Amino acid sequence: MPRTNALTCRLFIAGMGSLVRTKRDTTGNLLNTEMNSAPAQRWSMQVPAEVSATAGEAAVLPCTFTHPHRHYDGPLTAIWRAGEPFAGPQVFRCAAARGSELCQTALSLHGRFRLLGNPRRNDLSLRIERLALADDGRYFCRVEFAGDVHDRYESRQGVRLRVTAAPRIVNISVLPGPGHAFHALCTAEGEPSPALTWSGPALGDGLAATRSPGHDPGHQVTAELPALAHDGRYTCTASNSLGRAEASVYLFRFHGASRASTTALLLGALGLKALLLLGVLGVRAAAHHRLEHPVTPDAPPRPQAQESNYENLNQMSPRGPPAAVCSP
Repeated sequence: MPRTNALTCRLFIAGMGSLVRTKRDTTGNLLNTEMNSAPAQRWSMQVPAEVSATAGEAAVLPCTFTHPHRHYDGPLTAIWRAGEPFAGPQVFRCAAARGSELCQTALSLHGRFRLLGNPRRNDLSLRIERLALADDGRYFCRVEFAGDVHDRYESRQGVRLRVTAAPRIVNISVLPGPGHAFHALCTAEGEPSPALTWSGPALGDGLAATRSPGHDPGHQVTAELPALAHDGRYTCTASNSLGRAEASVYLFRFHGASRASTTALLLGALGLKALLLLGVLGVRAAAHHRLEHPVTPDAPPRPQAQESNYENLNQMSPRGPPAAVCSP
């Protein structure tokens, strides 16, 4: 029995999205025909898992996409959200008219967000200026078609923006407690989260501080120095891998003769600067007053004109002219 060799031919019918497969034997007789739908281009978005940047600088969030609508040139809108997809607040939005590659900005939170990519070329990349720790979080890109085709797509996972920052002391204070005792609080922010230490009288250099109970907002941490046993200067130091910062508070207790209770004079770093500023302003005001109202040294009194008669002493001389009397 003669051996039959099958010959398979594949034909893609352009524009129809179908793949036709036929099988024939060596003599050309048709054995079978199969038709399968070709996979069409679908919606997709490509974003990195994470982007890191430093506070005060700029960050770029890349986002590109594909869509099933070939050669679409109708109106479109590009949107970026923060926090969560579909429901998070919009931080950027722009719209492009039919046939235009210019996406006109309609929303830019605090004026710091601008589009880097070209939505007509499937690029929604975003740039954020002057980063702050509050910008840390997850962002989601979205594109909407609103012409003959009404379609939209948004990334579900988004891109994580991680903002790093050197430590900064937000607040330092001394608060009274029961039994005329005092405790100190220090709040700092930074990313990575800063470690806080206290130094001061009888504390040595660098007593590790314990965090106080409660929830600090954002990237802030608070540490407490539970008991201040001595007067003097107490310094809080915050440090992480990007740097360190410190601030001080002063405690002075006075025992008044007429009062049995103890009072404390608390001068924080900012308060001390304010007192110095007031002193400088007072000196300047006094100098300005002296310039406007100069004080002259004591001078002898001016002679006052007095009424007097001058008599010619020669009037008694028989050889002289008659006497003359003058009154000024």
